[in-house]
Amino acid sequence: MGSPMIRAMTFHTLTRVASILIVSLALALPARAVTLLRDADMEYALAQVAAPVLKAAGLSASRTKILVVDDSSLNAFVISNDAIYIHSGLISRMDRAAMLQAVIAHEAAHIANGHITRRMTNIGNARTAAGLGQALAILAAAAGAGEGAVAIGIGTQSAAERAFLRHTRAEESSADQSGARYLRSAGIDVTGMLDVFRLFRGQEALSESRQDPYVRSHPLSRDRLRAIEGFAAAYGTGGASDAAAWDYWFMRAKGKLTAYSRRPSWTLNRLGETGYQDIALMREAMARHRNSDTRRALSAIDRAIALRPTDPFLYDLKGQILMETQQFAAAANTHARAVQLRPNDGLLQAGYGRALLAAGNARAALPALEQARRIDFRDGSMLRDLSVAYARSGQRGMASLITAERYALRGRLEDAGIHAKRATGLLAVGSGPWQRAQDVLLASERAEKRNKRR
Repeated sequence: MGSPMIRAMTFHTLTRVASILIVSLALALPARAVTLLRDADMEYALAQVAAPVLKAAGLSASRTKILVVDDSSLNAFVISNDAIYIHSGLISRMDRAAMLQAVIAHEAAHIANGHITRRMTNIGNARTAAGLGQALAILAAAAGAGEGAVAIGIGTQSAAERAFLRHTRAEESSADQSGARYLRSAGIDVTGMLDVFRLFRGQEALSESRQDPYVRSHPLSRDRLRAIEGFAAAYGTGGASDAAAWDYWFMRAKGKLTAYSRRPSWTLNRLGETGYQDIALMREAMARHRNSDTRRALSAIDRAIALRPTDPFLYDLKGQILMETQQFAAAANTHARAVQLRPNDGLLQAGYGRALLAAGNARAALPALEQARRIDFRDGSMLRDLSVAYARSGQRGMASLITAERYALRGRLEDAGIHAKRATGLLAVGSGPWQRAQDVLLASERAEKRNKRR
């Protein structure tokens, strides 16, 4: 079967390997799905980098997630007010926190300036609008009653998608100006914005098929580049005392991401490039694990834990290594420590529940998995585990409900409707779970009617 990482890269299932969770999301617009890389450590690190920018933009750092799209091209985008999507390829090409913060500032400006809300309101293509409305309704149903804004995955392949993602030059100029102001307000080096655009220099001279998606969705121009150069000259370098911490968390996110995406030999030859010993040991553990060298992988992660004994994400990584080497009881104990250190992290709770389930303790897994669902419903792998835990505990109605929500999240409305209908017949009429099943069933029936009218 090969190494665990090779098995994960088939993308046939929702898979979590070396602490990276691969989640396929159905597109809101008619095209392919995109894949998110979900990881508690990486998302926490990105949140630390993003927090001062989001605060300066007047956005809630706790409600606006930074999510990573598994794509080697250079791109970033927003399609809702609660998430900023950044391609893994763009993060991998950056070398300091200020560059990533510049991208986040620009995308945050699109949210704060109302570009996304206005586009959702004024979008003219009826078919596209129906697709977006359907996806949002499905995800709202999957979130359960009372949930607010939701984030959805979206690709960049079809003409409809590109039209939705494409910003006007006026919007880009506005976002650049606002973004530079956010950076200055947060004490962040504004030259990071200039360095980002240097990555795209020359892209507009290429044919559209050869351009990076960022250029297609964020049109560049000489005037725009000169304006950014003016911002950098006027605002200069930042002087925030937190700059060193931002750089640490940026290197941790990038180090985790590249250790996941590059060959183990590449990682092992570059362990020290981040400049931080704990990150080097984390990367070594991932590379050794991918090479099926469990003894040395565990030794490396234990040394990292010795340096940061209260770091929940290092325990999460160790738990994953133990899980994937079928040491389930030890994995559950290790994940329990991660959750003890950071109980309100949905991905950590999901990992703990998954380990308990693998260890044969379905009833004990239920509270952790339900807590994970309440915190973050986007995790399709968690929903799969939760449905299994309910089934093994003899709660067939809840198992069907969770399966329906998982299919809805992936855009498989027909399958979602089948399981939602089954759930409504098994759950207590009028109960909260019964209402959730009704929501998914209604979304499925509406989608079926729309399909028949086409």
